[in-house]
Amino acid sequence: LPGQQDRIGYHRMAAASDATSGSGGGGGGPELTYGETGLMAIRYVKSTNTAHPTGNPDFAVEQSMPGVVPEKECDPFLMCDEFGPMPSTGAYGNDTDEGFDVPWHPHHGMEILSYIVEGVGRHADSMGNRECYQSPGFQWMSVGSGIEHAEGGGTPAGESTHGFQIWLRMPVANMDDDPRYGTVEPSAIPTVTLEGGIVRVIAGSLAGVEGPAQFAVTVQILDVELEPGAEFTYACPSSCDNVMFYGFKGSGMINDETAIGAQRIARFNTSDKTAQGAKVTAGDGGFRMMVFTGKMTKEKYVWHGPFVCANRASLMECFQQHQTGRFPPVRVKWDYKDASKTPK
Repeated sequence: LPGQQDRIGYHRMAAASDATSGSGGGGGGPELTYGETGLMAIRYVKSTNTAHPTGNPDFAVEQSMPGVVPEKECDPFLMCDEFGPMPSTGAYGNDTDEGFDVPWHPHHGMEILSYIVEGVGRHADSMGNRECYQSPGFQWMSVGSGIEHAEGGGTPAGESTHGFQIWLRMPVANMDDDPRYGTVEPSAIPTVTLEGGIVRVIAGSLAGVEGPAQFAVTVQILDVELEPGAEFTYACPSSCDNVMFYGFKGSGMINDETAIGAQRIARFNTSDKTAQGAKVTAGDGGFRMMVFTGKMTKEKYVWHGPFVCANRASLMECFQQHQTGRFPPVRVKWDYKDASKTPK
């Protein structure tokens, strides 16, 4: 297989830590130091598909998961939509119900990460949260038994909005848990400095640095930003078995032989435990990518639209609850869709 006979030393980053496991979001176990490891073979590099998740033809996203990377292959991730960069027509605050780019809609049985790399994120939900957050920053939701939320409209007019919405699987055993939520501003995202670059650690850990996003599945999510010609050397955490790199700015080379650019996703072969590494070299314009690594759950579930359930009966119950106004089952007592009703 291409690249598997090569060896790579990790002198820039002495350790690759275990990714986070469990809903607490911290401390994924002891670090494992990789002196040398072989390069993972690349299964494929594919371009994204354009999708319209809200049904509005004017709101398009570039989708890498599922479809381009099928459900079984992107486990424990479910979906990744990149939106923008697109100019904002105006900013709205937390005291109004106007301006949401994505209006109120439900979710069940998944984890959600909304990561904003340009602009200002804005969010309201059935737990009574109404917040705006700066970029690069994010909000995470452990949906469990159900959430309704609305998103967008936080970026000032004329500025760009650019970001990702990422859905992750939730263990079937946690699908009836009460929902949880958190917002993380740029200053609270820990970083690892590279020679000619920076890595923002969103979830899991890297070189002993722990990301703040809290999920019930084992994942490592990184935002890697490289200057022209800079290198990033990577090792899959021992707790994980699925590795994908998603490029979204500029271009680069993986393992000195395979090109990757913006709106392209690479999936690696992790089956050879003596070959768990990868090297990325940025092109002349620099390169920025997301690392999506995780432990595959291989659980069976039923998924339709915004609802992920353990079985068909649970799915039908979600739809019935939503149609009869009983969804989500756990929510604040006031009318959370009306900003004026929010307690002061």
